[in-house]
Amino acid sequence: MDGKIGGKRYWNPLKSTVERVPNQLVVSHEQPGIMNTAHWHAQVEINFVFRGYVDYQMAGHTTRFSAGELAIFWGGLPHRVVDTADETLFVAIHLPLMNFFRLRLQPDIQHKLMHGATLVANDPASDDAQAFTRWSDYMQSGDIARARHAIEELLLRIERIRFGAYRLLEPAAPAGTIEAADQQSFHNIGRICEFIAENFRHDIDSTDIALSADIHPKYAMSVFKKSTGMTLNDYVTLLRLSYAQAMLMHEDANVLRVALESGFGSLSAFNKCFRKMSGMNPSDFKREARARPALPV
Repeated sequence: MDGKIGGKRYWNPLKSTVERVPNQLVVSHEQPGIMNTAHWHAQVEINFVFRGYVDYQMAGHTTRFSAGELAIFWGGLPHRVVDTADETLFVAIHLPLMNFFRLRLQPDIQHKLMHGATLVANDPASDDAQAFTRWSDYMQSGDIARARHAIEELLLRIERIRFGAYRLLEPAAPAGTIEAADQQSFHNIGRICEFIAENFRHDIDSTDIALSADIHPKYAMSVFKKSTGMTLNDYVTLLRLSYAQAMLMHEDANVLRVALESGFGSLSAFNKCFRKMSGMNPSDFKREARARPALPV
């Protein structure tokens, strides 16, 4: 059960499911929980704040999303909620990567989001609160038709950000070059992501991935890198690390077993990748993730 710090909620990692399901839409409509450690997941995250505020640390910067603001960022980089108001209510929609590449965003914005930038709409629409409430209800209804309808409306709302005032919060390190995905590229990326999501815990390589999409391995590597800024190996590793962190949150988790069940061939490879992602070893992450966070000052 989630706990409270005064009127604020703290995050219970055992209740988090988003890290395990990279190709699924996950919705949280609640008071955001203050997090003792960062987490990451293979979806783009969309936040809308109904009331109060939520403070994040992510990709080298700290930012506040206030009531009425709509924000988007890539969840594949470590991020965490560090403070909220007592009365904060928001909805967090975790959008699979294949849906993200359906967005008709400006190439430079798509590029920067995949490299750690955060896009925030500064002029909320008058019906945003009502719309996000409806979309949240539809997405969690269990009705596939309603969920798809909500996704289509959500994508259009995100595309509309470019026509109003917005701010783009960027990490200090400059991003490389990226290209916008065309329809065929999106189709290929979708098939690639689906195959990797179903098989990342097994021993797979670029040839296996390319065959799943009926394309040449060099083309698969090229189109994925150009569109996402990640290599295929980077994405496979991200999913393995995301799955591993979810397993580490359980009290009886054994680090070696987590490494092997997540798809890493050895404990040393797992430790190296995990430290690179989180800045700590898996044992320290397990301890800190389960600790009760301190009250923000």
